[in-house]
Amino acid sequence: MIVYQFYSELENYNPKIWRRFQVSGDITVARLGYIVMTMYEMKASHLLAVEHERPFLTAAGRQSKRMELICRYDMPDNAENYDDDDSEDATRTKLSKLNLEAPSRVVVWYDFGDNWRVLVTLEKELDEPGLPAEELPRVLAGEGFGIVEDCGGIYRLADLAQAFKKRKGEEYEEYREWLGVDSLDLTKFDLDDMNFRLKKIPTIYAKIYERRAYPSQRSIDLIERKYLKKPEKRGT
Repeated sequence: MIVYQFYSELENYNPKIWRRFQVSGDITVARLGYIVMTMYEMKASHLLAVEHERPFLTAAGRQSKRMELICRYDMPDNAENYDDDDSEDATRTKLSKLNLEAPSRVVVWYDFGDNWRVLVTLEKELDEPGLPAEELPRVLAGEGFGIVEDCGGIYRLADLAQAFKKRKGEEYEEYREWLGVDSLDLTKFDLDDMNFRLKKIPTIYAKIYERRAYPSQRSIDLIERKYLKKPEKRGT
């Protein structure tokens, strides 16, 4: 089995929210998008696209830090929102067909309004013939929670994080009421929980984007982490 190891980070956010993860080279570009969405707390309620980039070559033939766009991969429903001859179907293109070479990268672009972009850079390609398919995808390491849906983008996410860190003031009360929580730590990252989610949630997202299937209540509860909520104690 060919395995791609990637390093990814949420673009323009500080402190960095990042993941190092592995996937099978046999998955589609769309599936990579669902995996990244899962790792960064994106809930499949907005448009999704994936862009393939590679470093510019200098006049001396060396790789530049600048990147050039090779191709954009869209979901079928994006066609009416984005019309370009360079756009291809993300659900029909295998990741292996991109001929990725380190440090080429893909950009997972989610919610074109809030403009969340995750930079996904190939670190290395591994040949793992004995690796069971069910082991992938898997996260090796990471830091930070991810995004908050519909909060307004990177800069509003930073404001939200600061408000919950202070836990007082008008902004805190507004965010607290909107989200329905008293505390939110955007620095936290649970490796075991994320690997659990990666075995389930990308499949839910595939049904939403590719079959236009509304998620079941069980799927919604999984996305919302209802399994972590402790049952109330009942009197004896």
